[in-house]
Amino acid sequence: MGGEVILSVLLLHLIAPSENALPPRLPKEQKSIATIPKPVEKELYIGAIFPINGTGGWLGGQGCLPAALMALDDVNAESNLLPGYKMMMPFFDSQCNPGLGASVMYDLLYNPPKKLMLLGGCSIVCSTIAEAAKMWNLVVISYGSSSPALSNRKRFPTFFRTHPSATIHNPTRIKLFQKFKWSRIAIIQEAEEVFISTGEDLETRCKEAGIEIVTRQSFLTDPTDAVRNLVRQDARIIVGMFYVAAARKVICEAYKQKVYGKQYVWFLIGWYEDDWYTFMDRTHNCTVQQMKEALEGHLTTEALMLNQGSEPTISGMTSAQFLERYEDVLHDDYGYIGRRPEGYQEAPLAYDAIWAIALALNKTINQLREINASIEDFTYDNQYIAQQIYSAMNTTQFLGVSGYVAFSSKGDRIAWTQVEQMIDGNYTLLGYFDTQTNNLTWFKKEKWADGRPPPDRTIIVQVLRTVTLSLFISMTTVSCMGIVWAIGLLIFNTIFRHSRYIQLSHPMCNNIMLIGIICCLLCACLLGLDGQFVGEESFNTLCQARAWLLTIGFTLSYGAMFSKIWRVHRLTTKSKSESKKVASWKLYVMVCVLLFIDIIILSAWQFIDPLQRKLEVFPLEDPPESQDIKIAPQLEHCESENNAIWLGVIYGYKGLLLIFGIFLAYETRSVKVKQLNDSRLVGMSIYNVVVLCLITAPVTLVINSQTDATFAFVALAIIVCCFLSMALIFMPKIIELIRRPRERIDARTLTDTITSREEEDRQLRLQRENEELRRQINEREEQIRIVTQALQERNALRNLQVSSTVSAGDRVRITVPGNYTDGVMLVPKDNIAIDPTSDSGFITGTSIARSSRGSRSDFEFSESYL
Repeated sequence: MGGEVILSVLLLHLIAPSENALPPRLPKEQKSIATIPKPVEKELYIGAIFPINGTGGWLGGQGCLPAALMALDDVNAESNLLPGYKMMMPFFDSQCNPGLGASVMYDLLYNPPKKLMLLGGCSIVCSTIAEAAKMWNLVVISYGSSSPALSNRKRFPTFFRTHPSATIHNPTRIKLFQKFKWSRIAIIQEAEEVFISTGEDLETRCKEAGIEIVTRQSFLTDPTDAVRNLVRQDARIIVGMFYVAAARKVICEAYKQKVYGKQYVWFLIGWYEDDWYTFMDRTHNCTVQQMKEALEGHLTTEALMLNQGSEPTISGMTSAQFLERYEDVLHDDYGYIGRRPEGYQEAPLAYDAIWAIALALNKTINQLREINASIEDFTYDNQYIAQQIYSAMNTTQFLGVSGYVAFSSKGDRIAWTQVEQMIDGNYTLLGYFDTQTNNLTWFKKEKWADGRPPPDRTIIVQVLRTVTLSLFISMTTVSCMGIVWAIGLLIFNTIFRHSRYIQLSHPMCNNIMLIGIICCLLCACLLGLDGQFVGEESFNTLCQARAWLLTIGFTLSYGAMFSKIWRVHRLTTKSKSESKKVASWKLYVMVCVLLFIDIIILSAWQFIDPLQRKLEVFPLEDPPESQDIKIAPQLEHCESENNAIWLGVIYGYKGLLLIFGIFLAYETRSVKVKQLNDSRLVGMSIYNVVVLCLITAPVTLVINSQTDATFAFVALAIIVCCFLSMALIFMPKIIELIRRPRERIDARTLTDTITSREEEDRQLRLQRENEELRRQINEREEQIRIVTQALQERNALRNLQVSSTVSAGDRVRITVPGNYTDGVMLVPKDNIAIDPTSDSGFITGTSIARSSRGSRSDFEFSESYL
């Protein structure tokens, strides 16, 4: 063991200087250590290590050394304390460097006189000297070590400290988190043992309290990446653990990356000086104003390092008197004007640490005196006296300027903590927390930018994407108008069901179609109902209602038209020998079969894999104004586990029906049958339904995530299909019944054979043709009568002339024209002909061919003279 120690000493002497380092400002005039002369001048030495100069870590020796020297003066001046002895305190500067700290410790130990105890400063140096001090049976007391690792009695069995452990901040932080309802924090720490162990302790306590630590970032020298990661993790409540030099870097980087303001709360260590951020160095390039802006509103937690009462302490001074005297020393002896040295707040701890050493040594001296032993007999191998010093220190209790001083079984200081907040550039005391009783004393002086504590995270507002109210109202209104129209057509169809014009359009099929249209229009209304109208529990029922209404409605409306067009196709494809009659019940059976298939599919879907409310979550969106809120859009869908399979079955079955229907409509596009007078209109309706369905189905799958677009597109498709079908099939019937009241007559009272409008039009046309032919016949007959009368008069005149000639003895020769070969004058040999060109099938009259002219050439007269 001795060889290892010697080797360590040699190595440390090689890597670190061993000369005594002085504080940056030496006293102007050294005061006498003892103001009251002692009867015996026996000196008791304690070795002291102060972090004074340096570039990193805690350099609190600048403020603690003057306070320790004050305490040394007061202890040596106390006549009832250490009678016959005088405490001496040689000290060295460790620069808060563990290597240099070990080196100066060995200088203290191996250079006479022997030291009874060691006084340490910063945590990383104390970790080195406290772990090694047990080899020399030395008790170590620290005034500035807060590392939780130093509470480990196995590693540091002889260590005590008047500075509370850094873990004392953690119960206070947890209490504040709970007070302000923060359940999500982040940690950024310097890669030092004191902060690493404190962070681990905080993490454990947060886990027990149900507080989430979203990230824990560490850095060595440059905190840029660590701060950037805080931004990435959306950290809002940030606990920072680092020395003051690193704190300036972190806050400057936080200012650059905008990690400050009303959205953020920083928790920093409270033992920094009040003006720590005003110190300018080369490690950061932020101005004092920028640092002040970034630090506004941050909170600090620190152990109470100054007695809050006004009663005298063990030194006879109150805490206020101590501060007054201490500041005078800083001003007069060390030249601190206008600013405070680092370690100013820990000065009462250093003062009380000297008093704790004095009290422990005083108690040890008394106990040794009872066994006729002396403290001068102490050597580094004397475990008995070392144990007596340890026991005396462990039981030391007194009221010091830093408060009530007592040590736990782990050597930690038992103390209260205080909470402060920077308000308008100044630290304001907010309250105290007693870790022993878990009691928080709060003064309600906190100040927040928005009048309330900021949230611990970006507030995620879940916004349900719903159909725009105006769009829903407009579509619902049109759908309701369509429902009313369909009901009106049902009434119309029922009233005139026996009219021959209505009867020839299969009114029962039309009624079925209208019922299906009503179901489809009701579904269009239900498609607009969402989370703004229906609760989560009722939404599943709504999903089932939509599926049933739309499927059944489509089958009833399209199935009725399909059955009618199928009947037309059957009538036109039957041979002449087959019966042309298709029974109406077959049409109804066809619709029932289609309806039964739908019921089977929907029932299986509902019982095996029912439709349920599923939420589609979209990426977060920024609101137009607030920066603390992110919008998480959500969209409700009616889906089942195997939704694609069920939709495939429905679409496949309906698709085949649509394709077959449009095929039948195309095949019968030019066919007219008297048994179904609206077949062409039904075909046009089928065209419209098929085209809109083939467009709507794929487009809806594409725009499924757009609420208004999906609802508008599907609802419009349903409305257009329904309105077009009703208009095409029923409007001609209504117009016809208005124009031709005769069509309203009950078809059961008629006996004529005209069964359709086309046949009646043909009859009217034939009648007009017949009347025209009769008029022409009358005109011809009148012309014939006139010509016949003229011929008769001429013949009579000629007969008289012949008679007179014959009587005179002349002979006359009459030549008869060839077309009068029957010997009868003016009677043609052609028969009366019936007009065969008329398509009426009626005999309209006679067509007579007569000669309308009697010329002189028709007769030749020959005279012979006897």
